[in-house]
Amino acid sequence: MENNVEEILNLVKKKMSEQGAYSRDAFKQFTEESIDYYVSKGAISDDDNLEFIEDRVIGMYEIVKEEFSEEI
Repeated sequence: MENNVEEILNLVKKKMSEQGAYSRDAFKQFTEESIDYYVSKGAISDDDNLEFIEDRVIGMYEIVKEEFSEEI
């Protein structure tokens, strides 16, 4: 499951960077989009406790925000 969280987080960070959107709301939206993407590809399913995955990724917002702050 941690692998899934890491893959989703990487996709979220890529979306943030590409779209220049770094707010918490954008982060949440990108997280939801990324989870939906992985579900549609069959990489994860409802059996993988999607709410837990979403909570784990969203819980990393402050760390990700710091990473982007350092890059700017």
